[in-house]
Amino acid sequence: MKKRLIVAPLVIILCLSLSCQRQGQRSVDIRIDPALQEEAETGRLYLLFTDRSDVEPRLVMPFLGAYYFNSPRSASTAEAGLDYCPFFGQDVDALRPGQKVTIGEDVLGYPFSSLRDLPAGEYYAQAVLHVYTEVTPAHGHTIWLPMDDWEGQQFHLSPGNLISEPKKIRLEAGSSAKLELELTKKIPPIAPEPDSTYVKRIKIKSQRLSDFWGLDIYLGAHILLPKGYDEHPKVHYPVLYYRGHFFEKRPFGFPDEEPKDPGKEASQAKRSAYEAAKYLWDGWMAKDTPRFIVVTLQHPTPFYDDSYAVNSPNQGPYDDAILKELIPQVEESFRIIRKPYARVMTGGSTGGWIAASQQIYHPDFFGGAWSFCPDWVDYRDVFGADLYEDSNLFQPAGFRWLTPERISTRSVGGQPQLTVGQLSQFFAVLGNKGRSGEFIDAYNAAFGPVGEDGYPVQVYDYLTGAINHDMVKYWRDNNIDLRYYLENNWKELGPRLVGKLHFLCGDMDNFYLNESLYLMEKFLESTKDPYYGGTFRWGRPRVGHTVTGIGVDPWPFKLLQEMAVHITKNAPPGEDAQQWKYE
Repeated sequence: MKKRLIVAPLVIILCLSLSCQRQGQRSVDIRIDPALQEEAETGRLYLLFTDRSDVEPRLVMPFLGAYYFNSPRSASTAEAGLDYCPFFGQDVDALRPGQKVTIGEDVLGYPFSSLRDLPAGEYYAQAVLHVYTEVTPAHGHTIWLPMDDWEGQQFHLSPGNLISEPKKIRLEAGSSAKLELELTKKIPPIAPEPDSTYVKRIKIKSQRLSDFWGLDIYLGAHILLPKGYDEHPKVHYPVLYYRGHFFEKRPFGFPDEEPKDPGKEASQAKRSAYEAAKYLWDGWMAKDTPRFIVVTLQHPTPFYDDSYAVNSPNQGPYDDAILKELIPQVEESFRIIRKPYARVMTGGSTGGWIAASQQIYHPDFFGGAWSFCPDWVDYRDVFGADLYEDSNLFQPAGFRWLTPERISTRSVGGQPQLTVGQLSQFFAVLGNKGRSGEFIDAYNAAFGPVGEDGYPVQVYDYLTGAINHDMVKYWRDNNIDLRYYLENNWKELGPRLVGKLHFLCGDMDNFYLNESLYLMEKFLESTKDPYYGGTFRWGRPRVGHTVTGIGVDPWPFKLLQEMAVHITKNAPPGEDAQQWKYE
C-alpha cells in the first residue's frame, strides 16, 4: 500500500476573487530555513506543482521520460502510467538562509511558460534547491556544477539538496496568488545496496577522473553471475557489458533473490512485478540459457547520468577511466575470459550508442556489439534536421506560408507527442550552461569543447532552435558522427570490425532514431574490401523505442544465445569454448 503524504498541518488555501484580483500577479517567495543551516548555497531553484495528494511533487518526477511523451493519465493509452509536474526554475547565487527568492511570472517554466498560465485548480507546491559545487577542472576555469553523489543526476533525489514541505494552493482563473515556501530539509545520503547470491556490486575511486576534477570521482559496476558460478570454481565465462544509464543497475533488472508469489489477492502492480521478476529468474536458471557474466557500468558525471564513455575536455577522460580502471577491476574480481572474442556489448538508446561507439573506437578490445535503437549515429538526420545544412532545429526551411514544427517524440501509431521546441524548453527550465542533466547537454559536455566561460558550448539554442554549425563540425571532426567516422576510415577500421556490428531498431522509434540508422545501414551495406558482415534488424511493424519486437525475443535470452554462437565461432584456435556451456 502506498503511503499517503500527510499535508494537513501544512495546508494553505488561497481563495481568490476573480472580480477583484483578475489582473493580479502570481508569485512564490522561497527561503532557506536558518534553522537548517548557516552557509549560503549556489544552485538551481525549482518550484513544482502537482494535483496529486499521495506523493511529494518532486517524487512525481522520477521518470523524466514522462516529459518527452507528454501523455495523458488515461487507462486507454500505452503510456498511462506516465505523470509529471509542471515546474519552474531559476539560478540562485550565494543564497543566504532567511534571504527571500521570488519566482514570479517572468520565470520560465514547463510545460507552462509562466505561472500565470498554470490552469485553475488545487495543487500541492514544493520547492527544491539543486545545490551546485564550485570546481576548477583541469581545463582551468572555475565553474559551478551539480556534482553527482551516486543518484545519477536526478535532482529530486540528489543527497544534500534542500526541499520544502508541500503546501496546498487553490488557483482561480486569472487571479493573483502569493505563496511562501521554506526549505526545511535536506535529502539524505543514498544507502549502498548489498550484494546477493547472483548480483554483486563494485565501486572504485577513479584516479584519472579525480585528477581531472580535483575531487574524488567514483565509478561502479553491477555484476550478474551465472547459475553455477560458485559450484564451478575453475570455469571462466564470457562477459556481456550491458551499456546504459546510471539507473540501469542490476543487469536486465534481475532480482536479488528468487521472487515469492504475492498471492492472488495482491494488486495488479505487485502481480506484474512478480511475474516479470519470476520470468527473469526462471530464464536465467534454464538449461538452455548460455552462462554469461553480465555487467552494467556506472559512470555518472556532473552533466548527465552517464558519460557516453568518451574522453572529453569538459568532463574528463571517462573512456580511459572505464577501459583502464573500471573494466580491469571487474575482470580481475570475477572469472571473466579476458580476451576480445569473449567480450560483447549491448544496450539501447544511450546505451545503444555507447555499445556501437565503443566497438568502433576499440575494435580490438571488444568482440561484438548489439546496438538497440541507438542515439543518432549520423548527424544528417536528427529529429528530421540535417545538422550540417539546416539552420534551425525547431522548424524546417523551404515552406512558403506555413512552417511546421519538428517533432521530437511520437507514438508507434504516428501521433506526434512533443515538438523539439517544447522538449528544448524543458531542458532550459532544468538548467542553463549545460546543467539541465538531460541528454542534449550530455552531448554538449561529452562531445564538444569548453566555452569561454568554462561551460560546454551548446550545439543549438534551446529557446530559438538556431544550430551552431561550428559545434556540429567539431563533433564530426572528433569522430562523434559514427557513420562519417566509419566511412572516412573504413580502410583501416573495416578489417577489424567484420561481423562485429549489429543494429536493431523499430521502424517507429519514438525519437525517430530509425531515420539516422537507415543512413548507417546504407553505408555499411555498401562496404567492400571488406564487407562489414554484420546485421540490421527492424522487427515487426510499429515497434517503438524498445528492445522487444526486433528479432531477439524472448528478451534477453534469445540475444544471449545468439551471442554465445558468435563467441564460439570467433574463439581463437586452442580456446576452450565449451567450458562455460554446462547445464
